[in-house]
Amino acid sequence: MKEFNFKELGQRFVQLLVSLFILLLVTFVIGRVLPTDPVGAIVGELADPAAFEAMRQRLGLDLPLYQQFWIYVTSLLRGDLGTAILTGNPVTQDLASAFPATLELATLAVIISTLVGVPLGMAAALYRDSLIDQIARVVSLVGHSIPVFWFGIVGLVIFYAGLAWVGGPGRVDIYLEGLVEPRTGLLLIDSLLVGDMEVFWNAISHIILPACILAYSAMAYITRMTRSFTLEQLNQDYVTAARAKGVSSAGIVIGHILPNISVQLVTILAISYGGLLEGAVVTEIVFSWPGIGQYMTNALMIGDMNAVLASTLIIGLIFMLLNFVADLAYVFLDPRTREATS
Repeated sequence: MKEFNFKELGQRFVQLLVSLFILLLVTFVIGRVLPTDPVGAIVGELADPAAFEAMRQRLGLDLPLYQQFWIYVTSLLRGDLGTAILTGNPVTQDLASAFPATLELATLAVIISTLVGVPLGMAAALYRDSLIDQIARVVSLVGHSIPVFWFGIVGLVIFYAGLAWVGGPGRVDIYLEGLVEPRTGLLLIDSLLVGDMEVFWNAISHIILPACILAYSAMAYITRMTRSFTLEQLNQDYVTAARAKGVSSAGIVIGHILPNISVQLVTILAISYGGLLEGAVVTEIVFSWPGIGQYMTNALMIGDMNAVLASTLIIGLIFMLLNFVADLAYVFLDPRTREATS
């Protein structure tokens, strides 16, 4: 096996930096072209002109745009994302508190969508045009067609209000809030670390429904793409040879097809994970989930652009990092890529 090509790594890292610069530029422009006035949101619309002007100077909004952009970038490099109007706290502090909830929800969702979507897609391809293939197609079509918020509302009505199988909105019941000291910010892990099983199982009951609903749209995409990748491999000569040798269908899938589509699977799983982090906004609103999506929505309602732009920047950065990791995995897992770039 040839060594990893560091030139290729450097090229991909430069692409990441260029993408990050473009993201910074886009968020800066959005903050300047939106009709929301950050000065008015801070001092109030009824403040006198002198107070308006003083705040504009304090925020640097009286400077030329290129100087404002430089201040924006240098502040980000220092970890200064501004102060949130909504809470009065530094935005970094608010994001550090809200993001783990989103991360926990999206991570569980991607695990569920992967455990269901990959086997279902492979089975649909292996038994093409059978009942299981038809089910997989219907599941994928419904997942792409129906909005997440509709699933969320219906899920709450049926499984929470009607059957009482799951917990309601929020991460835990109100009487359990604050009982577990946040160490990682991930409530399921933190409750296990301190051995509080009541909080753990209560948190499970609250997260399972939004995680499954959020996972459904990703599962539809993963199922469809896995089916397509598997069908392509089933037409290859090595599968015909394996069948001629008497290898079972399960042996062909696990021993031959799965390793050959691992590169594509890593890519779509990374894309799905990033999409779940972005798509959690709607789910968090429906389920009152105290994550970055709900935080950004509340900030947008009052024109808190520091919080909105910082949240957008964080989600965009994570999405780019996931794609960067997927690119690296592509190079590591596919020997043909290493040979082509060496």
